[in-house]
Amino acid sequence: MLKVSNLNVYYGGIHALKDISLEVNEGEIVTLIGANGAGKSSTLRAISALIPYKSGDITFNGASIKGNAAHKLVGKGMGHVPEGRKIFANLSVKENLEMGAYLRKDKQNVKNDYEMVYEKFPRLKERLSQVAGTLSGGEQQMLAIGRALMNRPKLLLLDEPSMGLAPIVIKQIFETIVEINKNGTTILLVEQNANLALSIANRAYVLETGKVVLSGNAYDLLHDDKVKSAYLGA
Repeated sequence: MLKVSNLNVYYGGIHALKDISLEVNEGEIVTLIGANGAGKSSTLRAISALIPYKSGDITFNGASIKGNAAHKLVGKGMGHVPEGRKIFANLSVKENLEMGAYLRKDKQNVKNDYEMVYEKFPRLKERLSQVAGTLSGGEQQMLAIGRALMNRPKLLLLDEPSMGLAPIVIKQIFETIVEINKNGTTILLVEQNANLALSIANRAYVLETGKVVLSGNAYDLLHDDKVKSAYLGA
C-alpha cells in the first residue's frame, strides 16, 4: 500500500532523513520506533506532504505521490493524526468531526460514520457541543483520531498517540487502534513507548539519527536484546 524509497529530507543545512526506505502492506500495523530526534515524525510528515523531501520517492496504492499537496492525499485515502493532536481548539467536538469529513459528499454514510466514532469513543458523544480546547488530553486524542476516521482513510498515520496521557487512557487508545486496524484500516504508527508499539504491530523499523538501522517482525524486535537495551528500558 505504501512504499518509501531512499527518502532524504533537509531542514536548512541539517540532513534530517537519510535514505529512509520502508513499506506498509495493506492490513498491517507497522511502527517506527527510536529516540527523540531520530526522524520518526519527520518521516510521517514527509509521507503526508507536510514537509518537502529533497530526493527519493513515495508510492501510495501503486502510484507515486511526489508533488501532491497534503489535502490531495486526504482525498486519496490517507489520514494523519499529528503529534500533539492539533485539534481545532476553538471549534466544538462536532465541528471538529465535521472538518474530518469535509471532502465527502455521501451524507448518509457520513451520518453512519459519526455513529461509528461515537461507538469507539463514547466520551465524545457526551461532549459534542463542548469547545474542543477544553477537553482533557485523552479526549483530545480521541477527537483527533475520530476526526481522521471521518474521512474513511485506507491508511492512517498516527504520531505519538500516547504522548502526555495517563496509563489507563493509553490502554484505551491502543485498544481502539487495534480495533480500527481489525476493521480494515492500515496503520503506520510512530510511538515513543516502544514496548507498547511493538506489542500491537506486525512489523517495525528502528530509526537512529535519520536512518533505518533495524527492521523486522515486531515480536522478534520486542525480544531482541539490542533493541531491549537501547529502547525498551531493559
